[in-house]
Amino acid sequence: MTQKIRKAVLPVAGLGTRFLPATKAVPKEMLTIVDRPIIQYVVEEARAAGIEHIVFVTGRNKHVIADHFDRAYELEDTLKSRNKTEALQLLEKLRPAAGSTSFTRQQDPLGLGHAIWCARDIIGPEPFAILLPDVIIKSETSCLKQMVDVYSENGGNVIAVEEVPEDQTHQYGIVELSDKLSDRASKIAGMVEKPAPGTAPSNLMITGRYILQPEIFSLLSRQEKGAGGEIQLTDSMLALMETQSFTSLKFEGRSYDCGSKAGFLSANIAYALEQPDLAAELVPFLHDMINKREAAE
Repeated sequence: MTQKIRKAVLPVAGLGTRFLPATKAVPKEMLTIVDRPIIQYVVEEARAAGIEHIVFVTGRNKHVIADHFDRAYELEDTLKSRNKTEALQLLEKLRPAAGSTSFTRQQDPLGLGHAIWCARDIIGPEPFAILLPDVIIKSETSCLKQMVDVYSENGGNVIAVEEVPEDQTHQYGIVELSDKLSDRASKIAGMVEKPAPGTAPSNLMITGRYILQPEIFSLLSRQEKGAGGEIQLTDSMLALMETQSFTSLKFEGRSYDCGSKAGFLSANIAYALEQPDLAAELVPFLHDMINKREAAE
């Protein structure tokens, strides 16, 4: 029987330099997709998968993330006095239960592997999930919930993957597959970080969602630096693969890399079009802008 996935790590210590000057004072995770910050979508995905405790690995000037998931007494009192019941209920629904979040600090930007290692004492000796907050995944069923289901059947470690065009594989971490377990799940034979053009073992990129066994922490504790002079999570996963199984899941849904400007804007459009009142105004505007651009070209 597999051990339940109760905890998730969200590494939110990044500087967000691609969004300067917006991120000079506002964490990139707090930039909004329509009416919610990016981090809110990721937390909701985790909670929909049954995650009971979320560990945020933060850095300097990230206190606003903790504030976002805390009670705002003045705001809530004002909403009550003005009978803004719907807004008040929304805040209460989105607020995590008391004691279900932890915050730990990554003092130095030493890489994703180091950020995950910083959560070791809070996670303890149990399997856990990792959700990269730059990536939000739009799907009918939480991507992490889909992964938990695969984990429950197969155990070991699980990585979410997504198809990318062949000419873009050099931009991502790519998995090499072996045995097929189902229509969407396969055993992983290897992983390559940003393979040279034409050398990728598949067109399946690692999407920023992981379920890992706690033995990963002892490998990360070696503090060995890899690509870019940083402590890479991929390097420790490859080492763990020598003794444990890894399964890939081609999840149902679509990911948006909100760490890039194009991905961020695409996510805003996709989520906005789901809201009828916004779509009624946005669709004619988009058609008009596209027509004007085509005419200019």
